[in-house]
Amino acid sequence: MTSLTGGDVAEAIGLLIQRSTRTGLYAALVADIAEGLDENAYPVLSGLARTGPCNAADLAAVVGIDRSGVSRHASRLEAAGLLRRQPDPADRRAVLLVLTEAGVAAVAEMRRRFAERIEACLATWPPGEAEAFARGLRRFVEEGPF
Repeated sequence: MTSLTGGDVAEAIGLLIQRSTRTGLYAALVADIAEGLDENAYPVLSGLARTGPCNAADLAAVVGIDRSGVSRHASRLEAAGLLRRQPDPADRRAVLLVLTEAGVAAVAEMRRRFAERIEACLATWPPGEAEAFARGLRRFVEEGPF
């Protein structure tokens, strides 16, 4: 068995976070879920599910898209019935983005599809290796350089 180095892990992570890799995955996850939901709007909907209600500027910082991009995608997602805008009770001048029931359902379906894709890939691994990988990945994310 060969030993992996930090460089090997960094290279693999680099491939995972490449825009083209993410875009292809997102397209598969959102296919036929809702009109107006595409691979470009995926990070906004998914990010909002992780953060809970928040304004466009805060969501932009979480998902790595500028505020105007978040607002544009939010408008499309709002028209599709996946999110709504509501006044921020802490600041009457501000607006919060909030998932609707349809948005919650869409995120649940996207997460189900993602888990299914991962499970299909890991199903070909030798017994115990997938579990060890999952434990190691969780530990790396929790303790790693992020």
